[in-house]
Amino acid sequence: MAARQRKSSWCRVVSSMSLLNRRNTLLAACAFGAFGCGFTPVYAPGQNGAALYGEVAIVAPQDISTRDTVAAYELVRTLEERLGRGGSTYHLDLTLSQRREGQAITAENEITRFSIEATAGYTLTRSSDGMVVSSGTVRNFTGYSATGSTVETLAGERDAERRLMVILADQINIRLLSSDLPPRASAE
Repeated sequence: MAARQRKSSWCRVVSSMSLLNRRNTLLAACAFGAFGCGFTPVYAPGQNGAALYGEVAIVAPQDISTRDTVAAYELVRTLEERLGRGGSTYHLDLTLSQRREGQAITAENEITRFSIEATAGYTLTRSSDGMVVSSGTVRNFTGYSATGSTVETLAGERDAERRLMVILADQINIRLLSSDLPPRASAE
């Protein structure tokens, strides 16, 4: 029985050594595979991030179905942070619509939680020839509680609206960065 234990412990040592070799081989294969997968950083020279940053003139949303222009301001401000300000190569048009909806209603028919749903449309146009480079629509939602005081509820609503505009701006930014940009029009 002692011989079996030695044999089994020897097998365990050999097995663990081959397991380490398998792990190293697997890690090496993954590392080489990552380099060969076609991944290119979006902000590398010649990629969309470098081509768009500082080259996009962002227009404030014109179709706003909200009580004020704070949401539009937050959307444009966040997009300017991501894409840079005041370029002339591209022009980004936006539309924005929002709606609020009660989510949690008590037995006394009081709403204790709201959600804000928003849809933003975007169109990226090349300024030199008016060619539409990318367009689409993004949607998302956030929520806030209405169980506190009036001031707490208003603060929660403003924060939820701000967060929603950041989410929408990030979605637009991701779509723009992953779009197929045509080569720049040659200046003849």
